[in-house]
Amino acid sequence: QVQLVESGGGLVQAGGSLRLSCAASGSIFSINAMGWYRQAPGKQRELVAYITSGSSTNYADSVQGRFTISKDNAKNTVYLQMNSLKPEDTAVYYCNADLFNRLGARSANYWGKGTLVTVSS
Repeated sequence: QVQLVESGGGLVQAGGSLRLSCAASGSIFSINAMGWYRQAPGKQRELVAYITSGSSTNYADSVQGRFTISKDNAKNTVYLQMNSLKPEDTAVYYCNADLFNRLGARSANYWGKGTLVTVSS
């Protein structure tokens, strides 16, 4: 089994910054990609950013230039540095990982429980 534990959410004023962390643990052979999604009240969950094993990154247009995703392979941890936060960034942020549990296995997808980010105007 694999656990994804997010941290770093909270309340911040518009224009401020937060850094989210997500640590993966458990039965992990290798990680294809890790990323962040968010879900605002009444809206569908959407991709924020992801980073691959080769360190390629992809961002939603709405966060491009403000958010930066990075990872620490040794710790199986992914980070999301969020700068110039806006009220519309308010959402529950979920960590996602696509990984192999063991050599030869098919990849599996896991989700964290989420961390709330609230940006006040």
